[in-house]
Amino acid sequence: MVGVVGSSPIAPTRTPKGGPCLPKEVQRGPPLLFARRVQVNVMVEITLPDGSRRTYESAMSVAGVAADIGPGLARAALAGNIDGRLVDTDAVIEQDARVAIVTGRDAEGLEVIRHSTAHLLAQAVKQLFPSAQVTIGPVIEDGFYYDFAFERPFTPEDLEAIEARMSELAERGLSVVREVWDRDDAVAFFQDQGEVYKAEIIRDLPENEVISLYRQGDFVDLCRGPHVPSTAHLKAFKLTKLAGAYWRGNSDNEMLQRIYGTAWPDKKQLNAYLKRLEEAERRDHRRIGRELDLFSVQEHAGGGLVFWHPKGARIRRAMEDYWRDRHVAGGYELLYTPHIALLDLWNTSGHTDFYSESMYKPMEEDNQLYQLKPMNCPFHVLIYKDRLRSYRELPMRWAELGTVYRHEMSGALHGLMRVRGFTQDDAHVFCREDQIEDEILKILDLTLSMLGDFGFSQFEIHLSTRPDKSVGSDQIWDRATEALRGALARKNLDYSLDEGGGAFYGPKIDVKIEDAIGRQWQCSTIQLDFNLPERFDMEYVAEDGQRHRPIMIHRALLGSIERFFGVLIEHFEGRFPAWLAPVQAVVLNITDKQAEYARIFAQGLQNRGYRAEADLRNEKIGFKIREHTLQRIPYLLVVGDREVDSGTVAVRSRTGEDLGSMSSDQFVERLSADIESRG
Repeated sequence: MVGVVGSSPIAPTRTPKGGPCLPKEVQRGPPLLFARRVQVNVMVEITLPDGSRRTYESAMSVAGVAADIGPGLARAALAGNIDGRLVDTDAVIEQDARVAIVTGRDAEGLEVIRHSTAHLLAQAVKQLFPSAQVTIGPVIEDGFYYDFAFERPFTPEDLEAIEARMSELAERGLSVVREVWDRDDAVAFFQDQGEVYKAEIIRDLPENEVISLYRQGDFVDLCRGPHVPSTAHLKAFKLTKLAGAYWRGNSDNEMLQRIYGTAWPDKKQLNAYLKRLEEAERRDHRRIGRELDLFSVQEHAGGGLVFWHPKGARIRRAMEDYWRDRHVAGGYELLYTPHIALLDLWNTSGHTDFYSESMYKPMEEDNQLYQLKPMNCPFHVLIYKDRLRSYRELPMRWAELGTVYRHEMSGALHGLMRVRGFTQDDAHVFCREDQIEDEILKILDLTLSMLGDFGFSQFEIHLSTRPDKSVGSDQIWDRATEALRGALARKNLDYSLDEGGGAFYGPKIDVKIEDAIGRQWQCSTIQLDFNLPERFDMEYVAEDGQRHRPIMIHRALLGSIERFFGVLIEHFEGRFPAWLAPVQAVVLNITDKQAEYARIFAQGLQNRGYRAEADLRNEKIGFKIREHTLQRIPYLLVVGDREVDSGTVAVRSRTGEDLGSMSSDQFVERLSADIESRG
């Protein structure tokens, strides 16, 4: 027999009850592995991702499998995937399994790098600022953060020092080792260290939760893992910003300091990301929104509530008019529903069971409780149930720009992207089971066409299937999922399969759009629902005279008007295409002599339905041109004596291109073509 490959465990500062610490174990699910040094006399067959198989005479660690495949892979290994479970490299495989070695080229590997870099950040902070308390440090999109409790605010100079210390620790190549502790010992250890937040987290964990700590050098942290085997794998990282955050996201708790960072497998990818980050900051919708006077969030009214200024409201009206026209043309009827309803409605729909944390507290009126609506779905159901429906009426397509209200923690609010009151471009289709595929196809056609008109031609599609906890029979789930597959196939669309990622009430299709700098945004979703028709006892009379349940399809194409507007601002960097621009053209006079002509020219454009203005201020023409160029107005129409004499304007684009002299009709022809093309 041979011993299991792996380094010896490091004893904890406090010896746990019941003997020495166990080695690294599986991150998710019940423990699969025994401690290192356990002699296991069993044949193990490993199936690799390419289908090849390797057989070992005894249990083998992930690191051992990587070394057996090749020294290059052994050096690159960050973690392992055993039958779908992500584990550390010294996790031991004791039975036949499908195994993948995770490296920095894998999405899982990138997550491990970022998670481990968050721990490296915490270690550096503790070394430089011993009185700081560590709290939580999760992976987020494109990076990580860690929250700290410290007596004074961190400064930009502190961030430089912390990052330098992180680099020193990474270069030392500290081994990262997992230890399993007794719950009481772990609480006592962190209490002794003055880490009251960690102790609180452990106390709140479920009783059956394995308490695992990771040790690297002099630093020990609570974590499920997995982590890189050594800090030497952390080669490309950058601390990006400081922010405040309430403990556990609750504004009733103390304010902590959050340090954000990013990490990548190599410097090249890090530098590329930092360039994208600079571009994203330049496109920040909050800054552009102020510069162009589009919207605001008024502190006096409360966080997460959007005020649309006149120019922003013009864009919103253009968006909504377009949205309504496309839906009416697509066979939808438009609905309007209230903003509140009796709490009992939300009990029936199940929202109070599954969604109560995102709902505001009810208000009492006439001894009854009313609830601000977090969603529009139950209202559309009530309209459906207003009378008995026939199969001849199906499918029924109903759409609404319905304002909803969600309880969001103040620390999570972010400009237009995360708000408390917003307008969903909501719609519901009620149909028979045999109509699902055709209806999904129509929704996909409308979705991709509308997104294209808004300037988004690159996207990813994800199909999510039945989760472990769900409602509905196997047969209806299978048929519904196949209908979604069939619609995607008929559209010849590639998609990723998210097994088990569907909602509890039905499978779904999500569309992620890609913006001008390559970021993805989840906006469009198409969801089948077997739950609400059952809860509300929805029926229709079928051709055989029997009553049947309809299928309900939820779909939002833009997501919400507010968030989609934020995405548009950043996608176009405020340079909206002519059909959306709040001011499509501005007429600029050179001297007071042309003021009346400029005013009449602008008025003529307004009378023909265009968003035009005249700037008649007694300012130099160069100043006016610069100012309106910064306002990103598509067309600047300059008027001097020559233009007055010829009945024209000198047309200039916002990019500075001289488009020549045009009459009113000629300019209208050009502007109309821009608007029609959505360019």
